[in-house]
Amino acid sequence: MMRVLVTGATSLLGGTTVRALQERGHEVVVLQRHPSRLGCPEVLGDIRDRIAVDRAVADCQAVLHCAAKVGITGSASDFASVNVQGTATLLAAAQAAGVQRFVQVSSPSVAHAGHALVGAGADSADPVRARSAYSRTKAQAELLALAADGPQFAVTALRPHLVWGPGDEQLVARIVQRARSGRLVLIGNGCALIDTTYLDNAAAALACAVERAADPLVHGRAFVVSNGEPRTVADMLSGIARAAGAPLPTRYVGLGTARAAGSLVAGAWVLLRRADEPPMTPFLAEQLGTAHWFDQRQVRQALGWQPTVTIDEGLLRLADWYRSQA
Repeated sequence: MMRVLVTGATSLLGGTTVRALQERGHEVVVLQRHPSRLGCPEVLGDIRDRIAVDRAVADCQAVLHCAAKVGITGSASDFASVNVQGTATLLAAAQAAGVQRFVQVSSPSVAHAGHALVGAGADSADPVRARSAYSRTKAQAELLALAADGPQFAVTALRPHLVWGPGDEQLVARIVQRARSGRLVLIGNGCALIDTTYLDNAAAALACAVERAADPLVHGRAFVVSNGEPRTVADMLSGIARAAGAPLPTRYVGLGTARAAGSLVAGAWVLLRRADEPPMTPFLAEQLGTAHWFDQRQVRQALGWQPTVTIDEGLLRLADWYRSQA
């Protein structure tokens, strides 16, 4: 059993991973800005506040870093402050406190340069070629974390791909909202193959990474995590919309048109200083219009992990959840 600090535990993935760690017998403490209902010790504070972070890492053997600024638009300096400075602060505090294991929750977008990814591995994070401020700063944070790996401080980075499940406000809720408002469109022909990760599978992979971080097959490396069941974009969007009882997407927009429109819309959002997210950006067009699925053999061997909830089972659980909300 270990004492594990989890940052960003108020997120759906963070909270689910807290429960997965507790079920495995670990003692969990969480660091976040607002109180949670997770029933475990918590330190309230900002990830960039060294004093709060020092309190949080005290007596911990492992850190799981989920906290991040997420989004497709926003100030580049805000993304850098939270994702890069926050990670640097946490790394320094963890090393000073004698923490032995550090798991960085990253994103496949740190190595995505806009082209299709077919059966890809976890290529090196590349801030220069990253397609958004979020991706760029997450790439910088991952490189910082992996650079700290050493004999007494085992670091690994996990990149869960398109995590979804009941209660998800990042992916599922946006898809359903667009479907209900008639704004859910398919980019290209909708046949690009994509990997996604059901929530419980992602949480289990993160818990395994904490336990195996010091293994020679794991530390110092980055892994992409997914269900390993590539589906077309049309299949996934339709499945999520159907689970929520929302209209299925029927309209198509060419990838080039979507990219161009995304550039115009994203620029207008900046000029108007709008706080909400635009309906399209070039990054979003690429995510919906190009294939991106990943070879899962190495990560499953290294972590001793297998997904337990299939895409189809996940969609049934999502439908049950929506019915319960109604």
